[in-house]
Amino acid sequence: MKNTNKNNQNVHIPVLLDAVLTYLDPKEGETYLDLTAGYGGHAHAVLERTGSHNKATLIDRDQTAVDYLSKRFSGVNVLHQDFLSASQGLLKAGKKYDLILADLGVSSQHLDEASRGFSLKSSGPLDMRMDPRQGLTAYDIVNSYSETKLAELLKRYGEEPKARTIARLIVARRPIKTTEELAQIVSSAWPGHSRVHPATRTFQALRLVVNNELELLQQALPIWIDLLASGGRIASISFHSLEDRLVKQAFAEASGKRYDAILNLLTKRPVMGDKAEIVYNPRARSAKLRAAVKIKTNERRN
Repeated sequence: MKNTNKNNQNVHIPVLLDAVLTYLDPKEGETYLDLTAGYGGHAHAVLERTGSHNKATLIDRDQTAVDYLSKRFSGVNVLHQDFLSASQGLLKAGKKYDLILADLGVSSQHLDEASRGFSLKSSGPLDMRMDPRQGLTAYDIVNSYSETKLAELLKRYGEEPKARTIARLIVARRPIKTTEELAQIVSSAWPGHSRVHPATRTFQALRLVVNNELELLQQALPIWIDLLASGGRIASISFHSLEDRLVKQAFAEASGKRYDAILNLLTKRPVMGDKAEIVYNPRARSAKLRAAVKIKTNERRN
């Protein structure tokens, strides 16, 4: 979870940090690839153990995060790209890493800044782009997609049980300009009170589509496995069941008791935050970590 106070050096409270360090098990001199570095919470802890900034690559698609990372970590290679494009470039360049981490989903920094259009708590433009250089925004989807297409989007990406009702309400109230307007419209389909905001699934679905997150993840996962050095460890933190499913499938396809297996699973089931962590970092409530290790070449099954 990220604090919006830019002057606070401890900007990022990394989710499942103890589990990340346990399964990545960073050692001095090892190379590190952080595919969604954000404000460097995980990276700081890993690099303290490896001591090799010059062997680390940090990636983020958000310019503000990239600027922060460049200032915070001297000697580190920081890339302003989505993780798929960056991974493709690193693979083409022949790079290999001992440690790879992907902390998926939207950062708390995005959620806290109303102007980015992710927030349910404060009014802002319907944007939701992690990289403002992109074309498609949440406004475009909400105000131009057909009712049928909106319902399909909400059902597939948000797993929203009232997708058709919400789509109908959205179309009837167009044009919708702000996150506050949209949240109120969606909430009207869910009368009563609940612990989770009734528009959470709708906002999640829009964010995933605007940023093409699931498609990028599906294409990137096999590349990440290729980028692992022999004996290297990879960990992924998901906040959405569809993300977790893709990670689980990719790791399973590369592991198992087969002659061509290249991974050994380190987590049979996803690791989740304990009650103590959830209290001080609510973002950990939905976090699931999966990890695997690249089978060493001389240990491959014949």
